[in-house]
Amino acid sequence: MITIINALKQPTRWEWVEQALANLDAILLDHSHCERKAAGVALNLMFRYPSNTKLVRMLTAIAREELEHFDLVNQWLERRGIPLGPLAAPPYGASLNGQIRRDEPMRLLDTLLVCGLIEARSHERLGLLAAHCPDRELAQFYRSLMASEARHYGVYWSLADTYCDRSAVRSRLEELAGAESNILATLHPEPRIHS
Repeated sequence: MITIINALKQPTRWEWVEQALANLDAILLDHSHCERKAAGVALNLMFRYPSNTKLVRMLTAIAREELEHFDLVNQWLERRGIPLGPLAAPPYGASLNGQIRRDEPMRLLDTLLVCGLIEARSHERLGLLAAHCPDRELAQFYRSLMASEARHYGVYWSLADTYCDRSAVRSRLEELAGAESNILATLHPEPRIHS
């Protein structure tokens, strides 16, 4: 069963699930990198917009939780004997970040929406891994992370709605969600959470 998340234009294709399940060690290593980057993004937003009290408060909680997940994934890497090392990133994040406009307040809006889309896709894909991973304990681990991923994308979209005009949020989310689906239209040859 594929979970449908309203903001995502297209669900993940089955080819990604097959690729991920055939390369679980690479997926786990990439997942570690994703959690670390997600914590860094939350911290960077707090530094960029320190006077936005609600943003700082909510992203402090997200950064803390992302670092906890980073530690949990790293424990899985250690259990499976996978060294924590560099891994080439797929074009997904850079391509999505390339959609962010540089002038304020559009920059804040786009950044929050891009973060929300990434979290929504993560939620969907962790759900797919939870449903189809043959290692029951690892599947349960992925399932345990799903609620926080859903909460994270909700926080980013709530912040966009807090600091930006609602009609601008809706129209820009529509555009960015289309771009996100286009980026994933071709399966990246290297297995990644966002390939």
